[in-house]
Amino acid sequence: MSNKPIVQTYMEGFNEGDYDKILGCLTKEVVWIMPGHYRKNGIEEFRGEILNDAFVGRPIISIIQMVEEGNVVIAEGTVKCEFKAGGWLDAVFCDVFIFENSKIKQLTSYLMNLNPT
Repeated sequence: MSNKPIVQTYMEGFNEGDYDKILGCLTKEVVWIMPGHYRKNGIEEFRGEILNDAFVGRPIISIIQMVEEGNVVIAEGTVKCEFKAGGWLDAVFCDVFIFENSKIKQLTSYLMNLNPT
């Protein structure tokens, strides 16, 4: 069974502002790593990060492609979101999802802002 639909559901949750949909894709012990920025351990720290008040409204996330092998799905895409302080995040990303029992147990996010300030 493919885990790609779970990644699609996870991304849709962000686009829809449906945090329960996002969190429903995760294990309770999920680890989210953004190298050079943070490491979030557990679903509550993950929730805190997605409820980040530095942004206005919902992000616009588009998946360019996904590749899957075993329990790993890699998603490449774009994300746009308005900063509360002004300006926009206009970025590309590569997310590496590791699954356990059809739930995301680890996410490593590589993000590059195309218009850094």
